[in-house]
Amino acid sequence: MNASSDRAPDLQGNGFVLRRPDDGDVDARLRLGRDPEIYRMFGAGRSFPGLFGHGEAAAWVTRIAGHPTAWIIDQGGLIGEVRLDNLNHQDRRASFAIGIFDPQRLGKGLGTAVTKRVLAYAFDELALHRVSLRVLAFNERAIAAYVKSGFSVEGRERESALIDGAWHDDIMMGILAVEFDARRDGRKNE
Repeated sequence: MNASSDRAPDLQGNGFVLRRPDDGDVDARLRLGRDPEIYRMFGAGRSFPGLFGHGEAAAWVTRIAGHPTAWIIDQGGLIGEVRLDNLNHQDRRASFAIGIFDPQRLGKGLGTAVTKRVLAYAFDELALHRVSLRVLAFNERAIAAYVKSGFSVEGRERESALIDGAWHDDIMMGILAVEFDARRDGRKNE
C-alpha cells in the first residue's frame, strides 16, 4: 500500500485473483455456507451452528471491505478470504490468515499459491520484515501449505484451544523477508 491508498490493490495469481468485494459477494458467500470440517480447522466445535444466513454473509463482506489488507479469493467466483492482520509498520510485521470455504478446492495447491502471492505483496510492496501465523496443530493440511510457502515452526502453545471439550495445541509459524527472498532466488537459479 502506498501513502495515497488505504486499501490493498487486487492481486493477480496463477489461476486466481485476490480482490476487493463486489456486488454479488453476499449471495456467493451465502451459497458456500459453513462446512463443518472446514470450520473445525478454524477451531469451531461440533456445536457451532452450520447454518449461515444472509445477515452473516453480508457482515462477512462488510468486514472484508473495511479491512485494508483483506481480499476475497476468486477462482471463477468467490471461494474464500485471505488477510494480513495486525499490520505493524513500525516493526514491519503482520499476521497471516486464510480461509478457503469450498471443500472441493482443498488439497489442490490453491492455499499454497495464495499464501505465496500475499507474502510477495507483504515483503515487496509493504516492505514487511516478517509475517507470522498460528494454526491448530491438528490442521495438518494447512501446516503443510505453510511449510511449502516458506514458513517455519517457531513454537507451540500447548492446550491453547478448547474444542468440543478437548484441549488442542496451536503451532506458531513465521517467515522473514530474507527467507522468502532466498526461496525465490533459489527457484530462479534452478
